[in-house]
This record gives sequence, structure tokens and C-alpha cells, in this order.
Amino acid sequence: MNEAVITLTRTLLGFNTINPPGNEAECLRWLATFLTENGFHVQLHPFGENRYNLIASLTGAAAGKPLAFTGHLDTVPLGNAPWQQDPFAGEIDNGRIYGRGSSDMKAAIAAFIVACINRAEVIAAGCGVVLILTGGEETGCDGARAMINDPSLSLPQPGALIVGEPTANYPVVGHKGALWLRCETQGKTAHGAMPELGINAIYLAADAIGKIRHFDLGPPHPLMKKPTLNVGTIRGGLNINSVPDRASFDVDIRTDPTLAHHSLTERLQLHLSDTVTISTLVDLPAVLTERQHPWIQRVFEHCQPLHAEPVEARIVPYFTDAALLIDALGAPPCIILGPGEPTMAHQTDEYCEVARLYESVALYQRLIEDYFLCGLPPTPG
Repeated sequence: MNEAVITLTRTLLGFNTINPPGNEAECLRWLATFLTENGFHVQLHPFGENRYNLIASLTGAAAGKPLAFTGHLDTVPLGNAPWQQDPFAGEIDNGRIYGRGSSDMKAAIAAFIVACINRAEVIAAGCGVVLILTGGEETGCDGARAMINDPSLSLPQPGALIVGEPTANYPVVGHKGALWLRCETQGKTAHGAMPELGINAIYLAADAIGKIRHFDLGPPHPLMKKPTLNVGTIRGGLNINSVPDRASFDVDIRTDPTLAHHSLTERLQLHLSDTVTISTLVDLPAVLTERQHPWIQRVFEHCQPLHAEPVEARIVPYFTDAALLIDALGAPPCIILGPGEPTMAHQTDEYCEVARLYESVALYQRLIEDYFLCGLPPTPG
């Protein structure tokens, strides 16, 4: 078991799927062949040049909804700092497997694939599993969105969803929503020596940024705490000796399930007035499954032996493909659970602890067995 998950992780790390541009095609074509050879029915879904998603399934003999796993194959760029380890070699040193995407999140994908292969007989006697592997997650869930918007693609309706994002094998019940907005101001150009003849769009943007710092997003959420707002980029002007007639800044808002994004955008528009034009870049709702859900409770029980302190309901600050997939998959209960180190995501010399990787295979196998042994309570009519 251990050798299989290390081998598969190293193979996946060997594919350069840095996004942009993504280029998941070669990696997912290889995975399609590998999964087919291991008994999966596989469907590749293209969504752009060298861009792919993949849906793979192992069918079961029993009636009921399958168990679903999801993960993304694209990774973030390497960054400007030099790496001490080869980012595409999957080198193991001091109990850590290194590489871009090791924690976020190719090790998790390798782990749940190996777990499914190891428990193929259990799955065949149950109601099956489905793997939803995506590209383009790092730039706003582009692959997941393409799947959902493709009328020719029939998405599964699983009974539960496991997202393999990095949590150090700690069960996480949700994450904040992400609303990314572009705010633009329009001015009037003039010579820089005669600014009184123009309208400076950068000044208008600066005024708007001053206002936005005092915008009230809403009260704290019991679990997700206070929603946040950050101005992440600003741009404007063409040359130093002209009055700029256009400027823009981008806003990253993180929300909880009580905040409707369209209402939030409308309130912000009123707050900034019509001197600012707002457009949406990314709109991903918050994800939250109640801790009291019977399946979630059983997941917590299986995770507890891996952690010294009592396992409690937690969320993560980053978004996942679950933000878009949950509704499209019929709103199954969802847990975010993977072997990666959360603090190593997007870092130089990214690594995953090998011990966590081994743990995750055994944990996923127990969750597969539990799902088909205990099942899910019937959905209320």
C-alpha cells in the first residue's frame, strides 16, 4: 500500500500543471489510462486548449448514491524564491515528499485513488464511488465551472463528498465564500502640466479605497468569524505627464453562508456611489455542512485517533471546488480532508509529510468501508 501511494504521488508531481496556463491534459490523459487499467470507467472532459477535467467511477451492485472524492490537478507557480528541492521530482527527504502540488493537492488525489483500488471489492458490493478530478481550480474553479455549464455532461449525484484539500488529515466542515470584484473609475485625460483640465481617475479610485475600508460586511459568523475584505491590486495611468482617465482596483471579500453575494455587491455599489463601476471576477459561495450530520459525525470518529486533542468543527480560509460542485451534485454532505500540510500550500519547497500520506490512505479506506456499511439516513421527503 505504502509503495503504491508514493509511486503514484511522485508520478503526479512529475507533470508540470502550473496554472496559468494549466496544461493538465498530459497529466489527466495519463491518469485516465491508469484508472481504466484499474477498473474505473473514465470520461475526460476538455474545457480549453490542453485543459481537462476527469470523471471516473467504480460501479457497485447495491442501490443507493455513490461516495464521491474530488481534487484538482493544477498547481500555483513556483514563485521567485529558489527551490532547494526539484519541484517536479517528488524527492523524499527527512520524512517529507517534496514538489509543487505535494500538499495542494496531488498527494491527496494519489491517496484516495489508491484507497479506492485497495477497497474495490467493498465498493463493488456497495453503491460505487466516483472521482471528480478538475483542472483550473487555482484561478477560480474554472474546470469545475466548465463541467457544470456543459449541458452534454451528466454529473453524478453522490451521497457524500470528500474534498482532498490540505488539512493534515483533520476533518473540516466548510470554508468561506470568495467574492472577487473589480472596481473601476473613469476620469478625463489632460496634460500633466494642466491637471485642472482633467479628472484624475486615480484620485477617484483612492477616494473609493478610503471608503471601502469602512464598509460593513456583516456580523461575525459563529464558526467562520468575521467576513473580510482586502484590496489586493490597483492599476491606473499610462504615463507620468498625463492625467489618468481610467483606474481600477480589485477587492477580495471572504464571506459566510449568511451573506448573499449579489446583495453584498449591491450594498457596496451604493456605498461607493456611481463614480465606481463594479464587475465580478470570481463568485464562489461559502461551504458548510452541519457538524451534527450523521455521516459527518462518523467521519470525525474515524479521524479522532489521528489527533491528540478532541476533533471539533473547523473551517479553512481557502476556497475549494466544492463551492461550485455541491449544488451541481445534489447538495451532498461534504467534508474537506486531505494529508497535505495547510501551511505548505503555495510555499517554496512545498512538501507533504509521508506519515500523513500513509495515514490518509488508511483513513480513506475506513471511510469507504464505513460509507457502505453504515450508509446515509434517508433524505426527508
